[in-house]
Amino acid sequence: SGVCNALCLEIKASPKVRAFVGEQVLLKCSFSSSSPITESLRVDWTYRPLSGGQMETIFHYQSVPHPTTAGRFKDRISWLGNVAKGDASIVLQNPALSDNGTFICSVKNPPDVFHNIPQTVLVVTERGLAFQLTSAALLSMLVFIPSALVVILLLVRMGRKFRMLKEKGKCGYKKSSIEVSDEPEHTDTACCGGKIKEWCLNCVDTDEEDPY
Repeated sequence: SGVCNALCLEIKASPKVRAFVGEQVLLKCSFSSSSPITESLRVDWTYRPLSGGQMETIFHYQSVPHPTTAGRFKDRISWLGNVAKGDASIVLQNPALSDNGTFICSVKNPPDVFHNIPQTVLVVTERGLAFQLTSAALLSMLVFIPSALVVILLLVRMGRKFRMLKEKGKCGYKKSSIEVSDEPEHTDTACCGGKIKEWCLNCVDTDEEDPY
């Protein structure tokens, strides 16, 4: 452990990176070394397909970047690192579904020889899949919102009916002009007819009592 404390180089990389087809993706890699950065520092990126198989070097850095000139990643790897700041990141252009696999960032800075080698799993998907998830969420909202509105309207109507029933039970309740009632309505004509009839009866009674 004492040797590691004196000659230790630590590397950090994202364990998993997601990307979309055709959209460039950043593969981050950072390191810290106990020794000064010199021209002997080396950075190597290697790749292993998702289906397995042999690893292939896709990028090499020593003083200057050396992207691969052959294979599936030809002309698609760009250096974005800065070794003076402990950055060994690269950019992958136009990722494809066939690029899914494991990317390994290795940094050596002699005399630091003891170091870890982290791995980054790249997952490339179609942008349309993300849109489908968004559409599903939107569809759920379109179904939920109208249902909620219907429930609210029903509650409001029930509240109004309840208040109307309470008012009907109170003394002196007056019916609205638009309410329908089974009780016969008393019109002014009927009232006048009753008064005339009563007046006539009074007249007859008076004549019978006083014939002269």
